[in-house]
Amino acid sequence: MVYLDYSATTPVCEAALKKMNEIYKTNFANPSSTHFAGLRARQALEQARKTVAERLGAESDEIYFTSGGTEANNLAVFGAVEAAKKHRDKKRIVVGAIEHSSVFESVKKLANDGYDVIFIKPDRHGNISAADIAGAVDENTILVSLMYVNNELGSVMPVKSVKSIIKAKNSPALFHCDCVQAFCKKKFTHNTLDADLISVTGHKIFAPKGIGALYVKKGVKIMPRSFGGEQERKLRTGTQAVALAAGLAAAIEDFDTENYGEKVKEVNRYARSELKKIEGIIFNSDENASDYILNFSLPGYRSETVLNYLSEREICVSSGSACAKGKLSHVMSAVTDDKREADSAIRLSFSHLNTKEDIDKFISALKSAKEELIKAQ
Repeated sequence: MVYLDYSATTPVCEAALKKMNEIYKTNFANPSSTHFAGLRARQALEQARKTVAERLGAESDEIYFTSGGTEANNLAVFGAVEAAKKHRDKKRIVVGAIEHSSVFESVKKLANDGYDVIFIKPDRHGNISAADIAGAVDENTILVSLMYVNNELGSVMPVKSVKSIIKAKNSPALFHCDCVQAFCKKKFTHNTLDADLISVTGHKIFAPKGIGALYVKKGVKIMPRSFGGEQERKLRTGTQAVALAAGLAAAIEDFDTENYGEKVKEVNRYARSELKKIEGIIFNSDENASDYILNFSLPGYRSETVLNYLSEREICVSSGSACAKGKLSHVMSAVTDDKREADSAIRLSFSHLNTKEDIDKFISALKSAKEELIKAQ
């Protein structure tokens, strides 16, 4: 198998598997139980929380475990807006038009509820300007949500400018940053982002599915979305998944940001150079995008048709976010009015496990697909 879909999910690394197996076998108690076994489980949970916090340069009590990035994003968006009701007449929300669906659909729901949602449109390669954000934020803005790295194009957003813009506009807005595709892959802390809320997840960095976290800056108040327990200081109730949290922590400790990044950069550059040799290719990711993602279009060939062709040859790529399940990407629709370009987008996403040989096999199969498939009319 040639796997080029690491932005959708990753395998679980050996360090995480080992740690999870240990927890499942010997430290399986409910961390809320007050007996000695529960206290041991609680210690393991808090050690995992400390590891997540350290990677973000935060304090342990600023980290809340969730089931993943989608829940973290929903909790951040709806929790911030609910807390902002104290401002009464202030109802503006500013977001990127190419946010992950867990943010995009959440703010669409809020727009239907009467909030003034401003979607910041990107350029052709998914880049959003700080000037456009500044033009949208005003004194009535209660939330700005902008992802660090776009999950389909790899475009890097001007997230380090957002908080200064909010302050300059005398706005009460909280700044939420979806860092799912940036966590561990880019070096940053909550201080370098100056964010109030940061979402991360495990299964993009070789941790298990079903675990993520939300950073909530000390002093920032958001409202819960679930009720019925004391867990996670009442912000996210329900019995914590200790083994998954420990697996996330182990994966974080195992992730070699610089070494992995260099390997990925080499594979990305090689893939781009080989794709340039194929007539008709249009790059949707520009040279400044994250090395972990390379998106391109081959107009006239529907992405789903090409994906199926490649899949039959055990080559895994995607047409966008896995959460979209094959539907036309709102991200591509935002960056181009050409439906043929949007409908033919292919996303390659890499990890340190990929090789140039993987790219060669992919390129060979793509050339065969181009020759054998009938062009879409």
